[in-house]
Amino acid sequence: MPGRRGAPEAERVVQIRPGPLTVRSAWRDVPRLQVRRFAAIAMAEAPALAEEILREIRREYPHLPLVLDDSGEPMALVGIRRAIEVFVQQLEAAEGRPRVPPEVFQEFGRGEGLHGRTLDSLQAIYRLGVRLAWRRFAEIGQRVDIPPPAMYELVDAGYEYLDGLVDQSVRGYAEAAARQAGERLRLQRRLMELLFSEHHHRGDPAEALVERAARVGWPLPDRVAVGVLLRPAREAVAPAVGQSVLLDMEYEQPRMVVPEPDAAGRPELLDRALTGWAGAIGPPVPLAEAAKSLRWAEAAVRLMERGLLPAGGVLHCTEHTEALVLLQPEELIDDLALRCLAPLEHCGPTHGRRLAETLLAWLETRGGAPEVAARLGVHPQTVRYRLRQIRELWGDEIDDPDRRFELELVLRAQRLRGELGDPRARR
Repeated sequence: MPGRRGAPEAERVVQIRPGPLTVRSAWRDVPRLQVRRFAAIAMAEAPALAEEILREIRREYPHLPLVLDDSGEPMALVGIRRAIEVFVQQLEAAEGRPRVPPEVFQEFGRGEGLHGRTLDSLQAIYRLGVRLAWRRFAEIGQRVDIPPPAMYELVDAGYEYLDGLVDQSVRGYAEAAARQAGERLRLQRRLMELLFSEHHHRGDPAEALVERAARVGWPLPDRVAVGVLLRPAREAVAPAVGQSVLLDMEYEQPRMVVPEPDAAGRPELLDRALTGWAGAIGPPVPLAEAAKSLRWAEAAVRLMERGLLPAGGVLHCTEHTEALVLLQPEELIDDLALRCLAPLEHCGPTHGRRLAETLLAWLETRGGAPEVAARLGVHPQTVRYRLRQIRELWGDEIDDPDRRFELELVLRAQRLRGELGDPRARR
């Protein structure tokens, strides 16, 4: 039996692309009577050949499901027979290279995608079918005395036809994959909306939550952390966080739900996946309280955008608790500052700031002048002078524990905003 590569180069007359022939077509030189005889026999044997091909495919791939059409006939059998008939009809009509009927083979590709199989298996099946078909065509060619050069050209046409079958199947496969991906994203978005709604049952997961998670294939975790991301660019590709992490890129600031965030290896995997991104991951919370983790992540992102938290990467809220607690209730802290720091109003901006920094250092160290001076990087005598002024300004209130707590609260908040110097930055 002739092979695809068995012909001398001069005899391989293949017109793969449109354009003038560089070599005469051996197939077109075959007398029309012989071509018609070849086509008639091939068409008559097409049903039996299709059944033989399907049997061999089923033998090689026993787990391949058979989908029936409306008449109860296997769609694969219909497709194989149709492919053979179209190939033979176009050869007989001398219409150039045989063209592939797209509908059936796009449907095959869609079927592979919907059943979760790869295109590799489908291409292997096609190659098997072409080999079997070529064996039969070679026998028919010998019966009707088709010259070998023409048969060599025929086998090249067959493999080009195979490329067309694969191309149509790839289109169907890609369509199915895109449809599945879109459906999963839609279901995932609905699941995330339910998680953030705070209306589902706070004990055992509600039925709707269980059902939506099952449709996405997402095992319900005990604890989650919710992240809010800032895009590095408008058209940034979604980070490869893996199937276990729910990710919704439709928001202006994408959101993600991280299951069991403290599990071994999870933080390292996220760090690698989120390289180049910025944002915040909220604190770990029980599944039913995912909305709380989201609120903290959103708050952290707002502070990042104002330059009050580091903005170079994805931070964890649990590592910035002080800033989130003190900077979030801004209006309340400002109002408290007006009352607590009223004694500094007449000290002038520069001197008032120095007194405030000294007061905060004293409140934090609970030490004497040497400890405060070491913290501030000034002379102890300077600290003694300032502490005397502080006592004169606040009087006995400076000894009240509640007032000292309020003072430390507002002064720490001002330091976080950059309104006071941070002695820790000088270490």
